[in-house]
Amino acid sequence: MALWRVQTAEGDRLARGPVEGGPTELLEGTLDGLLAAGSLAAPADGPVPAGSVVLAPVGAQEVWAAGVTYAASRTARNEESGGHDFYDMVYDAERPELFFKAAPGRVRGPGGVIGVRADSGWDVPETELALVVDAGGRIVAYTIGNDVSSRSIEGENPLYLPQAKVYRGSCALGPCLVPAGEAPAPEEMEIRLTIARAGEAVFEGSTQVALLKRKPRELVDWLFRAQEFPAGVVLLTGTSVIPAPEFTLKGGDEVRIAITGLGELVNTVEVV
Repeated sequence: MALWRVQTAEGDRLARGPVEGGPTELLEGTLDGLLAAGSLAAPADGPVPAGSVVLAPVGAQEVWAAGVTYAASRTARNEESGGHDFYDMVYDAERPELFFKAAPGRVRGPGGVIGVRADSGWDVPETELALVVDAGGRIVAYTIGNDVSSRSIEGENPLYLPQAKVYRGSCALGPCLVPAGEAPAPEEMEIRLTIARAGEAVFEGSTQVALLKRKPRELVDWLFRAQEFPAGVVLLTGTSVIPAPEFTLKGGDEVRIAITGLGELVNTVEVV
């Protein structure tokens, strides 16, 4: 049963409901409190009030991301950087690439607007399985992530990675959380990406999470080395659905990401 974060007249609450059709009943406690306590289980507390707004399924949690975790990503990163081999080194190394993606309160939710930088000429969505991890480092749920990125800025110099990855509207999550015990196994998940422009599909692609080189548990273990997350954390696991080099997002595009068993995350693009 999916868990949704909703805004009601009484404040930010967690609700239970199907992946399709939206939340059906409120739960006692908040997302932050449940993740800090190490559990997403909570008794029902009545129906969700009419007029409630579905929010990104993240509250006080930071969002981090892993890079170059699929072979296709390694190839694309090498191409955008002019053939340098450091992305091969990252892909083959014991230590994964992990980077900060979004501060609490900066994530866009389902139906929200995502951004591409005005000073970048090559921008793409990055469709990713997102791990929802509690304060103790346990993977308690999954959701869908969009690690919107400037390929032109990152390709110019890898030291520009923060500017390519962290800016207004560069991260979206949703539409809900699916507890790990109720979701398909990651290796059984398919990720599908559709980008529409003026109502017409301009890109469609898919991949299998089974192609992820580093297992989710390995990525979480590395993230928690010398780090602590009292309210839990969200970790994006990397992308391998990559549009052709000649493609770039434009203002008004609709980005639609679906993952098996997790629903669909839909956002519209603006230039920031």
